[in-house]
Amino acid sequence: MPEICLAGTGGMLPLKNRFLTSLYTEYNGKAVLIDCGECTQVALAQHGIKISRIEVILITHSHADHITGLPGLLLSIGNCSRTEPLDIYVPESAEKMIRNLISVCGMLPYEVNIHILPDTTPTDFTAEKIDPMLTISTIPLSHSVNCIGYQLTLSRKPVFAPDKAKSLDIPVKYWKILHSGTAVTLDDGRTFTPEDVVKESRPPVTVTYITDTLPIPEITDFARGSDLLICEGMYGDMTKKQSMNDKGHMLMQDACSIALEAGVKKLWLTHYSPAESEPEIYSDTLREIFPEVTVSHDGEKITL
Repeated sequence: MPEICLAGTGGMLPLKNRFLTSLYTEYNGKAVLIDCGECTQVALAQHGIKISRIEVILITHSHADHITGLPGLLLSIGNCSRTEPLDIYVPESAEKMIRNLISVCGMLPYEVNIHILPDTTPTDFTAEKIDPMLTISTIPLSHSVNCIGYQLTLSRKPVFAPDKAKSLDIPVKYWKILHSGTAVTLDDGRTFTPEDVVKESRPPVTVTYITDTLPIPEITDFARGSDLLICEGMYGDMTKKQSMNDKGHMLMQDACSIALEAGVKKLWLTHYSPAESEPEIYSDTLREIFPEVTVSHDGEKITL
């Protein structure tokens, strides 16, 4: 199952006790990283993460606290003896800046493939390098620059029923093929489909990542039913509401309201302002809005 680590929880600039917001998701030894601000490679190392497993990097927008760690991370990955290509997905408006950042790396021992995503319309694609059953979807957000949110949806195979396979006298060597979704024809001419040997279907695992945006209504529909919503909460002080609106950000309370309306299972807050030195002091108040909220800290981990 997917292993999640919120490597950092800060916004704007790294602090001595808080790195910038970045999400690491690993599945079957391959990983997706969302955003890469200054010191992200240090944060990943501090939390015991093997950067050599990163196959895909997703960028939300072009602000420095989300991208300036790219050169250092890419160079460090090169020092891990990587030779296979690495894919970076970026909003259209951030392409030039990302290419300029990567140019300072010089010659890397592997190819970096940059994929451009629309930042004013939703889109989705299959993350084949991670798993053919992993879909990545995007949503345009509302910030001071074009910004997108991401959703990772891992579909799961139905539960295999060996008793059904045995009753149909299907040799064991075909079980894995059928469970993978492929029909088989036996030597005696009989053909079986995956539906013949599975039990109930299983719901997908969904992680939604939203940061640097106003609390627009579209986020609720996008995040609906997510197993985990990771959402920014710059402040927990309601007197900051107008200031955050002016700057294209949301409060912790905004994130909790979205989580409640969207019916998500868990909410992790992130992207705290450097001035918000003790975000956990709002925990009790926030749980009154959404009981399953976590005021996250750097290195927050979960296996879904």
